[in-house]
Amino acid sequence: MANWTGGSVAVIGGTGALGSAIARRLGQAGVTVILGSRAAEGAAAKAAELGFGLTGMSNADAAAAAELVIVTVPFAAQEGTLADIAPHVAGKLVVDTTVPLAPPKVMRVQLPAEGSAAVRAQRLLGEQVKVVSAFHNVAAHKLATDETIACDVLVFGDEKAERTRVAALVRDCGLRPVHGGALVNSAAAEALTSILIFINKTYAVDGAGVQITGTLVEPA
Repeated sequence: MANWTGGSVAVIGGTGALGSAIARRLGQAGVTVILGSRAAEGAAAKAAELGFGLTGMSNADAAAAAELVIVTVPFAAQEGTLADIAPHVAGKLVVDTTVPLAPPKVMRVQLPAEGSAAVRAQRLLGEQVKVVSAFHNVAAHKLATDETIACDVLVFGDEKAERTRVAALVRDCGLRPVHGGALVNSAAAEALTSILIFINKTYAVDGAGVQITGTLVEPA
């Protein structure tokens, strides 16, 4: 049985590596998932390929149809994608996974003027939307498999209750969620992605991740 009980979930950019991996794991856990893509036909084809009852629509239609929206697009596509779905997410929770990578120098931290991609997402979507960020430091190609992944997921958001909702989705992906505090703190995980890419190259690691040491007691 899924940990998430909040209704259907749209994965925007769901035909990409991270989006399809998250969608597949959520679908496998029993969550109702709608894949979103710029082309509805591509989303439908990918949904059929992944199975687990996934369906596919355009990004805008997927955002309108779901109770919660996960945005999994590259930083270069973040602003345009959020503009596309903004009319359909008022009053909803949006999970932003964006990492501000600027090719070709992806091993250098390059945070946007707002301080983080998550804060940028909140500014672009407006106060009528609750933004939480997560899934920055987990390797998409590992998430696309059934293997157990030695990586925690830091979850950032200004409201503990919203972070807790997203934590349920993280658990349904087979990962351990860890509250990371306010949305502005997302800058730390976003920046860490560039460092992990550097570690992967320097030490020939197949997808370095992050694990929090110590015994964690779940917050009340």
